[in-house]
Parts: sequence; structure tokens; C-alpha cells
Amino acid sequence: MKYDCGMIQDLLPLYKDNACSVASANVVQEHVKECDKCKSFLESLNDTSVDELIRKEKENVIGHQSKYFKRKSALAGSIVGGIFALPILICLIVNLANGQGLTWFFIVFAAMLIPSSLFVVPLVSTKNRMFLTMTSLTVSIIVLLAVCCIYSNGNWFFVAASSVLFGLTVVFGPFIACRKPVKTYLKNFKGLAVMTAYTLTFFLMMFCIGFYVSYPGCFLEMFSICIPLVLIAWALFLIFRYLPANGFVKTGVGISILSAFSYFGSEAMLGLNLKHLEPGAVFVYAEPSVWMMVAGLGIGAVITAIGLLIGRIGGKKK
Repeated sequence: MKYDCGMIQDLLPLYKDNACSVASANVVQEHVKECDKCKSFLESLNDTSVDELIRKEKENVIGHQSKYFKRKSALAGSIVGGIFALPILICLIVNLANGQGLTWFFIVFAAMLIPSSLFVVPLVSTKNRMFLTMTSLTVSIIVLLAVCCIYSNGNWFFVAASSVLFGLTVVFGPFIACRKPVKTYLKNFKGLAVMTAYTLTFFLMMFCIGFYVSYPGCFLEMFSICIPLVLIAWALFLIFRYLPANGFVKTGVGISILSAFSYFGSEAMLGLNLKHLEPGAVFVYAEPSVWMMVAGLGIGAVITAIGLLIGRIGGKKK
């Protein structure tokens, strides 16, 4: 034989993976035609049964460890849940012993739902932990507010609940939108969904506040201020999210919109509020400055021009 078997066997793994040169491949092919030993060695390399066995063993090990940690997590969740149940049981016994009924029992029970949602739910749940934890936390806080409102004979539940819902949406909305199962349905519309959730929960809160305060012209005053602000927030979101331009252009357009709104929006709100102001009422208001609007528009125009210039130069280089 023209080549040594040891050298050929060193080349066989490279030959199998098509990682050797054409000349080396030709040498290997000529050699295995004459050498049964090297031919058998090449056939053993082509046998995928060992790789399949290793893959199945790896999957079995991973599956076994996953079940082990799930059992440990569920056990830890059960222990933590039992610890949280102790104050509820103690309060129940004390309430019944004093003959006070189940007054404080329901308050303590609702209060214990909050730490349970933060500690027990993530430990017990096997998937969608973020979504389940935030959902259970929101529900538990609203339940606690309802119980406290009932036992204090208050009428503030809807104001508090809507405010909490809006606050939690602002903080956790982006995280929930990027986690399963929500992101599976939203796909590429996560930003729009989050902004829509912000808007709906904000107006829900404002409606609840309006009905709670309930004085003439309340809704007109609130929404004459809130609607322009929400529109400006949507305008900025759409600019920075969907405008096909670089960051300088987006920033310049955003500054221009804010500058125009700071003047014209303030004038419009001033007119609406003065028109419906009750006789003798005091309305404190800062007169918008035309020069501030002009300066803002000028700055926005300059930044937009810089962005357009940078975009044109970059396009030419490409």
C-alpha cells in the first residue's frame, strides 16, 4: 500500500466530516479500496447508533434532573405556603375565641395572598411563571383592597383598584408582553399592545376618580388635560417605534411636537377650563411662552436636519 494506515486513520474523521482537502479525500478513497482494516474503521465512524444512544442518555439525564428539581420546588412551595397559612389559622382561632366573628380573618387571609403570589406561585408553577406570578399578585392586591373597603364601610375601592391596576400595568406590562404565553399571541405587536394597555388602564382610573369626586365639570377638566397628554404619548411612541429614520430625525421630530404641544395644547386647555370655571373660583395657570415654543421648534428642526444629513451620507457610503 502506498500510504501508512496510521496516517489514513488520522484522516478518516476529517474525511467523514468533509473537513479535509480534495487531495486528502482522494488519498483516503484510494486507500480504503485496498485496505479492509481502514475500510472497517471508516464504516464504524459512519455508524450513528452510538451518537443516538448518547443523545437519548443525555435527554434521560436532563429529564430526570428536571423532574427532581420540579419536585423539590413543589415541596418548597408547599412548605412556604404552610408557613403563610399559620397567621391565617391563628387569626381564625382568635376571632372565634373572642366571639368577634370572621372580621380580621378575611383581612389577614387576603393579606397573605400577596406574599403567597410572590413566593408560592413561582415555586409551584412549572411554566409561564412570570405571567402567573404577576396575575396572581394583581388579583391578590385587588382582593385585599376589596376586603378592607368592605370592612371599613368605604366607597373608595374602585379608585384604589383602578390606580393599582394602572401602576402594575406600567411597571410589569413590558415584561409580561415579552413572556409566554402572551408573546406567542402578540408576536411583533408587543409595543402596540403595551401602549394600548397603558391607555385603557389610565382612562379606567380617570373614570373611577371622576365618579368618586363627582363635581360639575370634573370630567371636562380631567379629560381636557389627559386626552392631549395621551395623544402626545402615542405620537412619540409611533415616531420612535415606526418612523423609518435614524435616531437624530426621530429626536428632532419629537422635540418639535413637544414644543408645539407645550404652547397650543396649553392654550386650548386654558380656554376650556376658564370657560367652565365657576364664579369666584381661583385658577392658577402659567401662561405659555411663544419664545419657548419657537426655541423648541428650532432645536427640533436643527436636530432633524442633522439626522437627515447623516442618513444621506450613510446612504451614499453604502
